[in-house]
Amino acid sequence: MSKPLVLLDIPLAPFLQEMLVAHCETCPWSWLQQGHEALPQVQGVYTYGHAVVNGPVMDRLPALKVISNFGVGVDHIDLVAASSRHISVGNTPGVLDGATADLTMALILATARNVIVGDHFARGPDFIRYDPSHLLGAEVFGSILGIVGLGRIGWQVAKRANGFDMRILYHNRNPNIEAERALGVKYAGLDELLTESHFVTLNVPLTPETARLINESRLRKMRPDAILINVARGAVVDHAALYRALAEKWIAAAAIDVTDPEPLPRDHPLLRLTNLVITPHLGSATWRTRGRMGEMAAANLIAGLTGQPLPHQVTS
Repeated sequence: MSKPLVLLDIPLAPFLQEMLVAHCETCPWSWLQQGHEALPQVQGVYTYGHAVVNGPVMDRLPALKVISNFGVGVDHIDLVAASSRHISVGNTPGVLDGATADLTMALILATARNVIVGDHFARGPDFIRYDPSHLLGAEVFGSILGIVGLGRIGWQVAKRANGFDMRILYHNRNPNIEAERALGVKYAGLDELLTESHFVTLNVPLTPETARLINESRLRKMRPDAILINVARGAVVDHAALYRALAEKWIAAAAIDVTDPEPLPRDHPLLRLTNLVITPHLGSATWRTRGRMGEMAAANLIAGLTGQPLPHQVTS
């Protein structure tokens, strides 16, 4: 019997492909554009590059049983459409929290202490003597950190920030009493958090409520010495407003691991700013974390192809 067909939105890294080779035959996303004759036989979708998987895509795959997402965020998958078609959806919760929190702290430190600008300067022709007045940055220890979204990742960010003796504010839809007891964090309304915090980290999922959550009016509420960190989804921040905020110095700096679109067009004005650090979606990019994510995504896919409950199921 031939192995089931699985559609890939982008080619998998070899170590991920090895997890699937014995269980299915993979085919490229271009089959959708080409209207390939084998589309009716596709039983699985493995979304690695986060292409949109909506109702029209599902309808072109009448044998589809399972959509396995490499990652936690499933904003690119129409869960209602999947549920109505009895298609299981799986993701990889929990495994990437620590790595993403590590990167959040790395971005805080890199931006506050001019690590990227300093690296470029140290390699350039102008660094010919030490100047103690050059590239003065912001202190992280003892500063106020505002966490927007104290879920699993936000919790891990707070744990790390406690090691820097930061005072931590957080904003959720509802107060988290357990977090307040365990982490010593204080609940704040969003406006209060933005007004008071030296550093603001975004750790929310992308939903209709969080899209463009950080817009012009909210950026203008932030301190002029504030630094914004986004490791959530690019669309949580209005990029046009962020550009103005940085170019016109409403805020001091920002660091973003995610953009909208991703990647940004190479002529995007954000790319020209020196008070912005951009990383290419590295939140979970460690060998251990990405390997575990691959194992979880493969387990979800294989379970769905064989008619079993998904180990990490979003909907069914």
